[in-house]
Amino acid sequence: MQVQNEILKEREEKIKLIKQKNPNLYGERFLPVDSVEGILEPFEEEKKVRIAGRLMAKRSHGKSSFGDIRDQNAKIQIYAKLDAVGEEAYDLFQHLDLGDILGVEGTLFLSKKGEKTVKVESFKILSKIRQILPEKWHGLKDVEFRYRHRYVDLIANENVRKTFQLRSQIIRDLRSFLDSKSFMEVETPMMQQIPGGAKAEPFQTHHNALHLDLYLRVAPELYLKRLLVGGFERVYEINRNFRNEGISIKHNPEFTMLELYQSYADLTDMIEITEEMISEQISKIYGTDKIKFGEKELNFARPWKRIGFYDLLKEKTGIDWHTEKDYKKNAEKLKLKIEEPFDDSDVLNEVFDVFVEPELVDPTFVVDFPLAISPLAKQKEGSDDMADRFELFVANMELANAFSELNDPEEQRLRLEKQKEMIGEHKHLDEDFLLALEYGMPPAGGLGIGIDRLVMLLANQSSIRDVILFPQMKPGDGTQLSIEEEPEVK
Repeated sequence: MQVQNEILKEREEKIKLIKQKNPNLYGERFLPVDSVEGILEPFEEEKKVRIAGRLMAKRSHGKSSFGDIRDQNAKIQIYAKLDAVGEEAYDLFQHLDLGDILGVEGTLFLSKKGEKTVKVESFKILSKIRQILPEKWHGLKDVEFRYRHRYVDLIANENVRKTFQLRSQIIRDLRSFLDSKSFMEVETPMMQQIPGGAKAEPFQTHHNALHLDLYLRVAPELYLKRLLVGGFERVYEINRNFRNEGISIKHNPEFTMLELYQSYADLTDMIEITEEMISEQISKIYGTDKIKFGEKELNFARPWKRIGFYDLLKEKTGIDWHTEKDYKKNAEKLKLKIEEPFDDSDVLNEVFDVFVEPELVDPTFVVDFPLAISPLAKQKEGSDDMADRFELFVANMELANAFSELNDPEEQRLRLEKQKEMIGEHKHLDEDFLLALEYGMPPAGGLGIGIDRLVMLLANQSSIRDVILFPQMKPGDGTQLSIEEEPEVK
């Protein structure tokens, strides 16, 4: 740390000297005419260009110097020569630090080694770096620092930038797919008086002007269904949800979901749209049905597997949970500890999480969920205790959840009252939602897909923190890189 502080002190002294001749180091307007990616392909020698970006490498050779400038998508070599830019400008170029943001004007040419290069005719410092970039050959590997200071991570690690560019592309493509299917994108409240649509612990806040306690939404479901009542037949929302629960490589308390509803459809249609939408994404990115995820190879060739919830429990535990309904006793046989208070749904979910989910690698629709843990889904025809519902699992994690939506207001009230009685689900029933159903909601299929987990799969990232730009972190005081992560002083 002492060496690091000395380096920073030296840098501050250098900045003071530079300012004597160049007082404006946090620059003026400089709109680039060209992108680096655009001038690299097609590359036209002798073309005049105007680019801006960050200096990521610098090599001095007496009266000439080379460097690398990188903008958002690509980098290119620049070449500054004393007799081309003048003594004062060349002296300034010599004092540049890795990480400085520059505006450069010049001419394209091929170096003696055949490298595409900009011959600098003039340049400006647009922003002077005061900190120290991670050493370029080793990258920024301190995971804690990377997540807390994502801006440094994005500067230092090209693969991280590509992951988030891919995320943006995936969301654009999802919107395009749904728009092509005549779905309408909508927005629903993020602050709600009664949180609903999922069994989850909400975050609470307070509206001062209204003297009203509110909750950040755990799901948009009940509001999207109100829109079906109102006459919109196909709606979707790419939404931010908030659940006051644990943090892990698969969970962040603030996360992104795609939720859609289609009137006059059911679970069969949701299976079809899920397969088509995700398969199209994989085909666009990889051009094949098989992709790598860590050490696994995932096969997305359609149709995907379908298997019943109780069938999987019986296969993995040896207990027929559909007929042997003393769930507490069954859990004790398996030496599972279920925290009090709990209900049957807690036991079933825990058994599934421990014994089944770790076995589901290739995309698998788990169907015929217990009605007891599906309060918003229609009852499966011909069954008195199963729901017309699926959850999609890929690579040992849940990716999507879908129902044939319950639209009987009387049955929905009974289900929600029972849920409230069992788990004390946030004090009040959503009476307005129940009233909306009494105006008539058409039969419908509904689907929710976890965007963060989908990006994990398609970007081959094992942690949700690697696909969320600013993941939630415990408080920490790490404000600087350790010297081992810093470049050599030159």
